[in-house]
Amino acid sequence: MKLWQIYLRGMLMGAADIVPGISGGTVAFITGIYERLINSLRSFDLKLWSVWKKSGLKGVYKAVDATFLITLIAGILSSVLLLSHLISWLLASYPLHLNGLFFGLVVGSAVIISREMGGWTLHQLFFMLLGAVLASFISLVLPSIGSLTPLTFFIAGMIAICAMILPGISGSFLLLTLGLYGPLVEAVKAFNLVFIAAFAVGAGSGLLAFSHLLGWLFDHFRAATFAVLFGFVIASLKHIWPWQFLTSYKINEQGKMLPLDTQVLLPWKYSQITELPSHQLSVLILMLLGLLAVIYLASRNK
Repeated sequence: MKLWQIYLRGMLMGAADIVPGISGGTVAFITGIYERLINSLRSFDLKLWSVWKKSGLKGVYKAVDATFLITLIAGILSSVLLLSHLISWLLASYPLHLNGLFFGLVVGSAVIISREMGGWTLHQLFFMLLGAVLASFISLVLPSIGSLTPLTFFIAGMIAICAMILPGISGSFLLLTLGLYGPLVEAVKAFNLVFIAAFAVGAGSGLLAFSHLLGWLFDHFRAATFAVLFGFVIASLKHIWPWQFLTSYKINEQGKMLPLDTQVLLPWKYSQITELPSHQLSVLILMLLGLLAVIYLASRNK
């Protein structure tokens, strides 16, 4: 595979990772580089030391398929930097429409994940419940995040990178659930090197720390892993439902408002309570388009 082809695949992965609901791992799977990516990540182990002693830096470079990784990461970063301004503008100007699209994308991801669960047995329902409890726990922990610090972005990077390893769940969706999607987009838009570097170091650390574990889970407990992901996604849909009314919040150290709890509303109730247009038809159309887009991508993968 030529370098420009790898770079283009990286750009597609970056575009997918910045849109909640689409997994960069899924794009890697669809474009035929998933196995190569996993093998490259798994090569970062203690065996590299013996490779270093035997063949030096050149041997290590070849063992980890560094040319492939560097080219792929360059494509991902290019795409993220190019799209961050557009996403930031849409979040500010068309929040209902963007959340509607995100909601459809995530529902589509849930449909795809459910196909990998191996049925609706009591065993799988237990793991689905485990995923739902995990999502609920995260939503309870969110208000304690408080101020946005480099440590916050470091942890966010470690969590979000899971999407590059397991197809079916989006890193941006996890950030959205954590309440860090908007701040990260703003950090990239403002070129805040401290926050960006903290996120990148967290992502790199998470990639090295979790690639073997998640790869092992994917190989040995595929159905159970997808059941946990399914429960997580379903329980987290509440956070990206377009029509919500803020019921409680707090002010962080930067003077910005952090939502603590929201009430999910139907479109017409949203208009009655907020006295703002619900854009019901256009938002619902975007939901449907997001759902169909993910299902189409999955069908192409097949």
